[in-house]
Amino acid sequence: MIKELLVYIRPHKWVLVLGGVLGLIGSVAGLAMPLLAKYVVAAFGEHTSMAGPLIGLTAAVLLGAVVSAGGNYLMERTGEGVVLGARRKLVDRLLRLKVADVDRLKPGDLLSRVTGDTTLLRSVLTNGIVNAIGSVFMLVGAIVMMATMDGVLLLVTLLVVVVIGGLVGLIMPKIQRAQNDAQTAVGEMGAVLDRALQAYRTVKASGAEEREIEVVGEAAVRARDRGMQVAGWTSLAGVATWMAVQLAFLCVLAVGGSRVASGALEISGLIAFLLYLFYLVAPIGQLVEGAVQLQQGLAAVKRIKEIEDLPAEPVSTAAPQEPDPIGVRFDDVVFRYGDDRPIVHSGVSFEVPPGGLTALVGPSGAGKSTVFALLERFYEHQGGTITVGGRDIRDWPLGELRAALGYVEQDAPVLAGTLRENLLFAAQGASEEELRRAINRTRLDDLVGRLPEGLDTAVGHRGVLLSGGERQRVAIARALLRKPRLLLLDEATSQLDAVNELRLREVIAEVATETTVLVIAHRLSTVTNADRIVVMEGGGVRAVGTHAELVGEDELYRELAATQFLVS
Repeated sequence: MIKELLVYIRPHKWVLVLGGVLGLIGSVAGLAMPLLAKYVVAAFGEHTSMAGPLIGLTAAVLLGAVVSAGGNYLMERTGEGVVLGARRKLVDRLLRLKVADVDRLKPGDLLSRVTGDTTLLRSVLTNGIVNAIGSVFMLVGAIVMMATMDGVLLLVTLLVVVVIGGLVGLIMPKIQRAQNDAQTAVGEMGAVLDRALQAYRTVKASGAEEREIEVVGEAAVRARDRGMQVAGWTSLAGVATWMAVQLAFLCVLAVGGSRVASGALEISGLIAFLLYLFYLVAPIGQLVEGAVQLQQGLAAVKRIKEIEDLPAEPVSTAAPQEPDPIGVRFDDVVFRYGDDRPIVHSGVSFEVPPGGLTALVGPSGAGKSTVFALLERFYEHQGGTITVGGRDIRDWPLGELRAALGYVEQDAPVLAGTLRENLLFAAQGASEEELRRAINRTRLDDLVGRLPEGLDTAVGHRGVLLSGGERQRVAIARALLRKPRLLLLDEATSQLDAVNELRLREVIAEVATETTVLVIAHRLSTVTNADRIVVMEGGGVRAVGTHAELVGEDELYRELAATQFLVS
């Protein structure tokens, strides 16, 4: 984990060196103060001028303050840079993860890793590593100065500090474990809260506010308990540090007093020694704090590394696309979502020729949406062959494959932002004319005219200001602007009224003359005019034909059609 931590720090090493040098200069100025104070006391006792020692002491104070402030600013600035780099790296990995891995992770916990865990890296840099280096220098410098004054008192001091330091060293691993548990608990709390917010209207409609408040509250209590464990161990480390200095002071005062009485040590030397002893408070405290911050940072790096170690999709750019439509072929495809999950596709075989409209129909759970997930390579099939455009789907560079596809999901997600941003989301280079044509084809003209700022109107979080049918049409227009060679529509008309469904059927038929359209439909009225209909059931294909053929030949399709009043 320390090696992983250094990966984030390495790009800023020279700035850190400069900040460290400034910190050391400030430390040197601080180390000079007790010695100068000794001269002030000596001048006072000898009734000589104190102007020189006082001027030197004042200069040391000012120099130490200015230089230390500059060093601290550089450290804080570098810490923000480290956090920025870590967040960019983590977000880059998150958005390139495989869909299967994201499905089993919790969004709230992922957000906690991007925000909270990365912030801890700044603390470990500024309060941990850099301050610890400065503290070591001050500690060594103070010990050297104390050794020049009185070796006996130095041995007394070191004996106490080493004993207490050993106790603090035993506490550090416990702090790291407690901090890791605390950060995990915070991530779990975020995941629970995210669940409630994602289903906010359902929570309200179900009268489940109190129950969800209780669930989130319990998660918050668990996070509090883990945080208290961290606070307890950290406080114990701080108390041990305080005890070390206080015991050392009492021992030095007792032994030093006897040495002054015996004449082995001057009173000014004892005062200077005690001042250096009190100077040990800051560096020892910073070392302990730095060790605590390091444990917290290592826990954060561990959680970040868990995401970075997940396999990512290969980075590939989209090659220029041919305008011709492409076909699809499934040959004895076998797929399940996990080794512990049931088989979803069991020997699925069908063919979609280039061009025209092909529909997938069947009861829920038949594996229709999984066809689209496999075509987009959100998941990899375990058996059989899938070819797209005559090429094995695994031979396609991922970026090129997805650039050839237009995909409209079942829930037609709309992102927060303006209507224009949503329409151009998959086709940033589309012209204004192409945008207007897509709007006309999907019958969004009325919506654009009704919005107060037209295309530049914000549609709210998840498109909450749009109706379900409007969101579906926005998603279809977005896919059309991509100029796909294969258009995948998953329940594209499920939230449309009869009039808009009829209009969209006309759009789909028009698009099918230019490209290949593959539609999943529960409402058979959408696909009665399809060139071919693939009937799926129980993870397999049971029949393929036109609407008229299937009504006469396939019992399941005939039952579905009769249920929807398409046949008697």
